Amino acid sequence: MAALDGANYAQPVWHCSLRAAPGDRLLSDAEWSQAAAHVMHRAGFAPYGDNRAVRWVAVRHAPDHVHLVVTLARQDQARPPVWNDFRRVRTACQEMEQHFSLRSTAPADRTAARRPTRAETEQATRRHWPEPPRVTLRREVCTAAAGARTEHEFLTRLAQAGVQVRLRYSTIRPGEVTGYAVSLPRHVTQDGRPVWFSGGKLASDLTLPKLRTRWPDASAHDPLTGAATLPSHSVRAALRTTVSAAAHQATGEPDFFARLQANGLLVRFRYSERHPGQVTGYAVTLPGHNAPDGTPRWYGGSRLHDALSLFRLRATWTRAGAATAPAGTPGFTTPERTGIYEHAAHQAAAAADHIRRCSASNPDHGTDAAWAAADLLHTAARALRSPALHHVAASYDRAARPPHGRIPPRTSSGDSLRTAARLLALTGSPADLTAQASALILNLLALAEAVASLRAAQAHAAQAAAARQAAHELYAAWTQAQARHAPPPRARTARPNGAVRLAAADFPTPVAEAVRQPFRPSTGPGPRPIAPPMSPRAGPVR
Repeated sequence: MAALDGANYAQPVWHCSLRAAPGDRLLSDAEWSQAAAHVMHRAGFAPYGDNRAVRWVAVRHAPDHVHLVVTLARQDQARPPVWNDFRRVRTACQEMEQHFSLRSTAPADRTAARRPTRAETEQATRRHWPEPPRVTLRREVCTAAAGARTEHEFLTRLAQAGVQVRLRYSTIRPGEVTGYAVSLPRHVTQDGRPVWFSGGKLASDLTLPKLRTRWPDASAHDPLTGAATLPSHSVRAALRTTVSAAAHQATGEPDFFARLQANGLLVRFRYSERHPGQVTGYAVTLPGHNAPDGTPRWYGGSRLHDALSLFRLRATWTRAGAATAPAGTPGFTTPERTGIYEHAAHQAAAAADHIRRCSASNPDHGTDAAWAAADLLHTAARALRSPALHHVAASYDRAARPPHGRIPPRTSSGDSLRTAARLLALTGSPADLTAQASALILNLLALAEAVASLRAAQAHAAQAAAARQAAHELYAAWTQAQARHAPPPRARTARPNGAVRLAAADFPTPVAEAVRQPFRPSTGPGPRPIAPPMSPRAGPVR
């Protein structure tokens, strides 16, 4: 260490533990020695044949693991490389698993989310928080990104959820946002400053550049694809909600129309017959929402709601002089929510079929749909206000993330799932849609099973395991919901009718006694015994 002459690392000791999986055979001292030497070689600390490498020691004080301790100073007065050591050690461990015929583990594909540190976990325990702030922030960021159509809406949703946001600006082009960080109001340092987490510190796919790939370009007018399969009343409800929000945020007529186009709506103006060029009204629609003849189905502002006509909006802006909410604009009705939930269930079933076909032919074509399925899970959990579904979404997140942070090309199947997620985020909690919510959960279960098969075909073991875990938790959530909403049985004594009494007189043994007797198959010819029922398996529910 002294020979480095001040060029030492701030933490000059590298420590790593190597452990065999439960159930693996017991390795000998010679095998552990070989594994430790191979890890040192792969990590670049002590390559084979390099006599001037670092000094290190392997200590085995338990049958199933060893500890490696390395002094980060080479004998030739150079510092050993430590950058990206996790990936190199992971590769060495997989090679030793194959060499010693041990249990195979997943590669380091960087799909796992950042876990809370020990200090964060202990702080949450001391302060009686239900979970560490990093976990809460990751869930809120994922939910806001899934329900947003633009970057501005993403930041607005975070603020509405009570999350503090700090933007990072470019040093080369002032005014350009290049990143963000989030914090919870209750999570502060000893001197009262917020503890910030950047998107990359929450998960690899939550950085601002990667989030922007989810949101289509506003010029493409394509934030809500798949509108062709939506019922007309659900489209009208989505348009009414979007137009009402734009009118609330706008400061005037030009700003209002700019916000409509930025939200991806198609806008058509109505001009005066007496004064050409003067706008007297407007109509909006979603891309792809067409009539049978292929022309777009337009909805005027007054058709959406009386308060959204251009005449009344102009009066509101003139009177208020600032952004104000249109008075009396209603939310979603039960039929409108029903249509959107049925649409989401249909898109989940269609995506599951698409992913199954891709698993058999070209697995890479199903990656975008697997990534978009996480959006639908997060928004469904928030819309249904279900802690169980929030846990399912957290379990599924690793199955959704592309390996090594590579963002897949967008596909129509993935965009349809994102559309369903954004529409669910608009509807809110459906207290009266038990059947539709149950169908959605069942189709999400089928979608998670399809993603598990896709990841297995892609040889991503950790992602496949995450998808299977999410499928198991979805089935448990569905059974609990069914039991919760099932009507209680009514206790009454059945009175046998005449036909039952006649049949009982001819029956050689009382029924109650017969069902308690063990089953003895007959030796003569007769009907084949009925097979026991199979475990329920999720399928598409439309």
